[in-house]
Amino acid sequence: MTSPHVTTPAVAGPREDGTDGKGVDPRSRLRDVVSAYIALTKPRIIELLLVTTVPAMFLAAGGVPRLMLVLYTLVGGIFAAGSANVFNCVLDRDIDERMRRTRRRPLPRHAVSWRTAMIFGAVLGVLSLLWFGFLVNWLSAFLALGANAFYVLIYTMILKRHTSQNIVWGGIAGCFPPLIGWTSVTDSLSWAPFVLFLIVFFWTPPHTWALAMRYREDYAAADVPMLPVIKPPVFVANRILVYSVLTVATSLALWPIAHTGWLYPIVAAVCGGALIVESVQLLRRARAGLNDALMKPMRLFHWSNSYLALIFVAAAVDPLLH
Repeated sequence: MTSPHVTTPAVAGPREDGTDGKGVDPRSRLRDVVSAYIALTKPRIIELLLVTTVPAMFLAAGGVPRLMLVLYTLVGGIFAAGSANVFNCVLDRDIDERMRRTRRRPLPRHAVSWRTAMIFGAVLGVLSLLWFGFLVNWLSAFLALGANAFYVLIYTMILKRHTSQNIVWGGIAGCFPPLIGWTSVTDSLSWAPFVLFLIVFFWTPPHTWALAMRYREDYAAADVPMLPVIKPPVFVANRILVYSVLTVATSLALWPIAHTGWLYPIVAAVCGGALIVESVQLLRRARAGLNDALMKPMRLFHWSNSYLALIFVAAAVDPLLH
């Protein structure tokens, strides 16, 4: 029994208005935390990686692969890419704080501590390895692990901060999804997936340099030596055109090597022609003396996204037509 002269303290808990007494709704706070962890994985980048994974599976299968295998590969790819992106956010948090484009990411605004983010990234990485190993195959598992190691240890920790060729060689990590998609079906490698690998390899620099041209001042403020930071616009636009031509030429090489039908080369030629035209227009604007946003580099950036998706979808649909 309690004494009639002693007041029993109130039990802490939500108030009638649903807040915790400080005006904060616990459910809203939980949503914010969950959203922060999801943001650490960079979902938009993951989407782009999966766009190059699934078509490789269709091409490898010569048709529709087993749907459960597609699901297992997609989930494993989400875990793997999410892990690499989380580690990238942790290691680049000083850069992200200085860039307007990235300062609203979870770590710069202290929505998540870098230590818990590290644990989260490690858990995703281990989960990815085991998921691929036991539900897909171990070749795909170790390819995913190798891609993550390259992205975190080579690109993020070394190349990004020390050379203007950072995205050229660092982009190798983003070329692994087609290999993983292929090996998930065949448990082996051949020339066709390496052509897909090279398409992404040559595509990455113009795609990324276009973005860096738009946010050149951001990268300069963060002391990241992206090519548009240390070279004039005409030089960068020339390089973009060169890599765009290499991308298109490599994409057409898939036709004889993978023995595709006519749909794929037609789509690759038409979309590739549009990519080259957009690159030439960017070069013309650079030669006219325009800079940064006035050059409209985001036109090329957005079209390059569409280009990659379209040719990989064409590679997936082509086997279904014959």
